[in-house]
Amino acid sequence: MHIIVCIKSVPDTTVVEVNPEDNTLRRDQVGSQINPFDLYAIEEAIRLREIHGGSVTVLSMGPQAAEKELREALAIGCDAAVLLSSRAFAGSDTWATAYTLALAIQQLAPYDLVICGRQAIDGDTGQVGPGIAAHLGIVQLTYVSRISALDTAAGSIRVERLLEEGVEVVEAQLPTLLTVLKDINQPRFPTPRSLRRAQRAEVAIWGPDQLPGHDPALFGLDGSPTRVVTIDPPPERQVALRVMPGNDVAEQCANLIAALAAERLI
Repeated sequence: MHIIVCIKSVPDTTVVEVNPEDNTLRRDQVGSQINPFDLYAIEEAIRLREIHGGSVTVLSMGPQAAEKELREALAIGCDAAVLLSSRAFAGSDTWATAYTLALAIQQLAPYDLVICGRQAIDGDTGQVGPGIAAHLGIVQLTYVSRISALDTAAGSIRVERLLEEGVEVVEAQLPTLLTVLKDINQPRFPTPRSLRRAQRAEVAIWGPDQLPGHDPALFGLDGSPTRVVTIDPPPERQVALRVMPGNDVAEQCANLIAALAAERLI
């Protein structure tokens, strides 16, 4: 069984800078981490491999600095890692990103499952996973909170999807793409020994030349049908400060309780 996990390197801080020329994030200006939702995808893939055998390949697209996140995924337990890194891929929107990742997945075939996190914490769109499935022409099962059955011999999978109206149970044939929620598992952490081993592991770096059959016009910023036109920061939050009167702390507390009660806050 071959499982491919798509992860993203995201800023590990809320303070980010934007390139004024193309309104894209300056990812090289801040530290990075594995997108938190993707940790659940990694964990689920490793658990499935432990039960059914096979291998887990972790795939990402970004600058060469994203190799750090791929090595962390190897330390957690993935078997192989591929980084799509080229200036041709820079500035990709979700559609161009999905197209590029789908080309790489085709080169990694055969595969049984593609697993993604629900969404990335920076873009927050949740579009790349379904976009990959559309490019590959395979079934997508989103918002998966539990894999209830996986039959590798029959090539079928049954999952529970957590929706606003309740839980939906869906069955599909492999290969299938899943986007998973935090409810699905509890991610493990790499050990110091596995981190050292991952530093010596090979991370394959692929560019357009490793993606035969691609259309260069569909890569990067030029191949992205959406553009960020303007970016406006939210207005600063206005905070009012009110000091409770009183001769001592006890009296101030009593006045605070009375004020909160008057406003029906307690």
